[in-house]
Amino acid sequence: MTQQITVEAFSRSWPVAGKFTISRGSRTEAVVVEVHVSHGGFTGRGECVPYARYNETVDEVIADILTAGKELEAPDREALQKLLPAGAARNGLDCALWDLEAKMRGTSAASLLAISGLGPVPTAYTLSLDTPEAMKDKAALNADRPVLKVKLGGEGDLERLRAVHEGAPRARLIIDANEAWSVQEYRDMVPRLSDLGVALIEQPFPAGDDSVLADLARPITVCADESCHDRTDLPRLKGLYDAINIKLDKAGGLTEGAALLHEAKAMGFQVMTGCMLSTSLSMAPAMLLAQQADFVDLDGPLLLADDHRPGIEYEGSLAYPPVAALWG
Repeated sequence: MTQQITVEAFSRSWPVAGKFTISRGSRTEAVVVEVHVSHGGFTGRGECVPYARYNETVDEVIADILTAGKELEAPDREALQKLLPAGAARNGLDCALWDLEAKMRGTSAASLLAISGLGPVPTAYTLSLDTPEAMKDKAALNADRPVLKVKLGGEGDLERLRAVHEGAPRARLIIDANEAWSVQEYRDMVPRLSDLGVALIEQPFPAGDDSVLADLARPITVCADESCHDRTDLPRLKGLYDAINIKLDKAGGLTEGAALLHEAKAMGFQVMTGCMLSTSLSMAPAMLLAQQADFVDLDGPLLLADDHRPGIEYEGSLAYPPVAALWG
């Protein structure tokens, strides 16, 4: 068998601007895997984020990418779907293949996906988990942003939300408990949320215990994150959630992410496009799906102290589509 493509994968570390904290812990750097796929004099790039929550490590993801690369005879995204399961490794390779195909054809990834009228979209801006006082101060600094995403963690969450609302009273809020709530906390919190500007609740319960949502009122949109990876999850989520969060690292790339978006919309779900803590190279392919999303959370580069140049351009909370020099 003649190897027709060359695949490189390596880790990169990008410093966080300060500290990023969720219910599972804190980070001061974003560790990503960058993927380069070369063929016919062209090179496509992708980026993925190995995530311990899904039993992924940097070394294992790199090994999976390189192994799959040896089995690809050509830059074939459909063949890739059968070589790797949904997850970070397939995402990095898949997005690099989209970038490569766009370069080889002299067009854009948006055109390949039949997306016209690509334009800027407003993104949420994330406030990481902290004391109510610190979160109020951070909210006040970002009070002009239309949507704030608030990381929560269980005990003390109502005080945190009240503080954020005081700091940014005009902002719509997305709240993300990262699987940290109990049923009683949900029942106690939900009646108070509308007055605090909350528009969406993301993954309140652990993914394996979310069937309780079938018996709980959902006056505010509830969105599946850890519970939704690819299209195979959708039938189970119907009746439990109102929306799904599409992250390319969960779906395994733009190929599955685009299919997931269309199928979810057809089933009546609202769609959120989200991201891991990562650079503009991760945001770029997700920006294509954001054109059709109800909620957008692609603020990863805004949380970092450094980024690719050129990267995604942000004008306040408005995120612009990637330039060809970055991706696609």
